[in-house]
Amino acid sequence: MLHIAMLSYHTCPLATLGGKDTGGMNVYVRDLTRELGRIGLHVDVFTRSQDEHVPHVLHDLGYGNRVVHVPAGPEVPLPKQELAGHIPQFVAGIKQFAAEKELHYDILHSHYWMSGLAAGSLSDVWGGVPVAHMFHTLGEMKNRVARSSSEREGGYRIDGERRVIARADRLIVSTVAEQVQLEWLYKADVRKMTVIPPGVDTCHFYPIPPDEAKQFIGIQPDDRMILFVGRIEPLKGVDTLIRAMGCLQVNEVTRPVHLAIIGGDPDVSPQAMSAEMARLQKMCDDLCMGNLVIFLGKRSQDTLPYYYSAAEVLVMPSLYESFGMVALEAMACGTPVVASQVGGLAFLVQDGVTGYTVPDGDHDALCARLSALLGDPECRAKLGRQAAAYARGYAWEKIAEQIVGVYEELANKAIGRG
Repeated sequence: MLHIAMLSYHTCPLATLGGKDTGGMNVYVRDLTRELGRIGLHVDVFTRSQDEHVPHVLHDLGYGNRVVHVPAGPEVPLPKQELAGHIPQFVAGIKQFAAEKELHYDILHSHYWMSGLAAGSLSDVWGGVPVAHMFHTLGEMKNRVARSSSEREGGYRIDGERRVIARADRLIVSTVAEQVQLEWLYKADVRKMTVIPPGVDTCHFYPIPPDEAKQFIGIQPDDRMILFVGRIEPLKGVDTLIRAMGCLQVNEVTRPVHLAIIGGDPDVSPQAMSAEMARLQKMCDDLCMGNLVIFLGKRSQDTLPYYYSAAEVLVMPSLYESFGMVALEAMACGTPVVASQVGGLAFLVQDGVTGYTVPDGDHDALCARLSALLGDPECRAKLGRQAAAYARGYAWEKIAEQIVGVYEELANKAIGRG
């Protein structure tokens, strides 16, 4: 049986979704770990402790697999700029845990660039344990869509990503688009890369009858809802969606449609509210949106299938998205997706089959597409059926099998070297 050390340094797979640093990567690490456990692999997920009151070892992922919260710096949430300085302490904590438990790991699987740096250090002290790495997002790509200096990633991240690329034995990338970005922007060796998309838990995300889903989330059977799910940050393009809703107000006066936004903290004090959340709420006020846009804040994964199934359409207006797991979850629930034609979304959302793609930042194009979909229930139903069928091809049991293939190849090469 293979023993895997999964590294998710800056964010815990058990965290509630919709926060500043919680999203698709959390879901990926959590669900992959569960599936690996189901098929017989032992996985320890190491993450930085952010709350001294949370037990350092939890068994919430089942199958004997653990989430280990390693103290590294203050046990509170920290800005990413400060986190890099605590990586050596994180590495030391993992080494101590492995020594105390007399554990040997066959593979290090790291997520996001800071975890990749930690994995390289651990591999060095553990005699060259192979490192498989996933970036999930790339600093160079985020900088290309940044609209202000405050949105740009610092040079420390770009340098860190380049070091991880050089050190990793295998780079697992979500799409061909990400592979091209790594080749083009980082001069990464294509021979190191394997394209394996994220999966979706089809036992959890599946179509729920809309009337039952609407009853669960507390809306009327005839209510119409457009849905956004994700972090509240500029590159998610929520402002484009709000402007598109302003256009829909004119076209849909007889039977209004509401936009529900899941993510962020909309009800905190003005001092505690993020700049992007404050900007979006002010935009709604300026556009006189009234109660047509509802900021719901964070929601647990357990409730998301009801929201997806209750929605007429899910919208992902991102300026950059390495894959788009929210889109995959919505499709698995039989909900069509309208998404920006960027990054992984351009590959995941099949235009005219599982939803539609539109140019990023173009609220008029988005408005036109939403208006047409809302006026054509037969088209929505057909796209939804096709989306659910398509999403079943991404079931975790199929994706995990490919990941295990990478693990076994790396482990066998390591044995050969030894």
